Amino acid sequence: MTRRASIIGGNGYTGGELLRLLLNHPDIEVGEVTSRSLADRPIHHAHPNLRGCLNQSFMSPDEVTPCDVLFLCMPHGEASTTIDRWQSIAPLVVDLSADFRLRSADDYQSWYGVPHPSPDRLGTAVYGLPEVTRPQLAQARLISGVGCNATAMTLALLPLARAGLIERVIADIKVGSSEGGAAVNAGSHHPVRSRAVRTYSPSGHRHCAEVLQSLGEMDLDCTVSAIEMVRGVLCTAHVQPKERVDHKTLWRLYREAYHNEPFVRIVADRAGPNRLPDPRVVVGSNFADVGFTIDERSGRIIALAAIDNLVKGAAGTAIQAMNIALGLDETAGLTSPGLHPA
Repeated sequence: MTRRASIIGGNGYTGGELLRLLLNHPDIEVGEVTSRSLADRPIHHAHPNLRGCLNQSFMSPDEVTPCDVLFLCMPHGEASTTIDRWQSIAPLVVDLSADFRLRSADDYQSWYGVPHPSPDRLGTAVYGLPEVTRPQLAQARLISGVGCNATAMTLALLPLARAGLIERVIADIKVGSSEGGAAVNAGSHHPVRSRAVRTYSPSGHRHCAEVLQSLGEMDLDCTVSAIEMVRGVLCTAHVQPKERVDHKTLWRLYREAYHNEPFVRIVADRAGPNRLPDPRVVVGSNFADVGFTIDERSGRIIALAAIDNLVKGAAGTAIQAMNIALGLDETAGLTSPGLHPA
């Protein structure tokens, strides 16, 4: 049975990626796509790569009609104030903003600095990272999107956290410009963004809250830097372990954690230009490449993860979570490999 999926706020980068992926989904029909600023204009005005692939126009969000799945691609803070309306339109709502990622209203206020507008809904939303919440997703009716930086950190660290090995970790995260969204701002304007390596979050990034929620409390912080790359996140996590381990142990832990995961690949070769994860390799795909090595002098573990921030860090994982919630093949519409070279 084909399901109908509509998108609220489909003119941004995540909306475009949802459309690109859903067009090739065997069980999903693209329904209505809204944009208040581009209503009545062809979708290819915002997403030129879809010209000739999707012959429909944006419509106003005020006119959206019932569907089977509704994806919300609105600015942070908007979904939580209008969630009643969206849940009345579709039995499954997937919100790609940060509004429902945290389960605790206190944690939300602590990390985001404002009270949550719909705290009673936090307990009903399922965090949409299948590698962490797959059993809960099977019964979900409200799914939260994931933070791209959080996804990279979580997947890099998950095997170590499950083994109870982490004493302390600092993650160095490098991100592409598309993480800033489609709207131009003082930091993303090309003349000031080009050739820059800009650390814009030295510590205390909000995505740490998602990692702590997923993996448990630990001594964690991260530094996020923007580099000259359009798509991609590379997390390099420096882990002080509770005890020394060797490469054989790390291989066992990562294989145990990911041997059944369809979109996580272990990349930890001894030699070669692609021996560790590189976001360029996963561009356009829903794959996450994870890897590791050890500093033999100190025993420090370096755990890495590379993802495309717009796919595995946003639209791709949202579709993967939707597939699980609808009882579909988890990989449906998501099996295309990355581009190489990109």
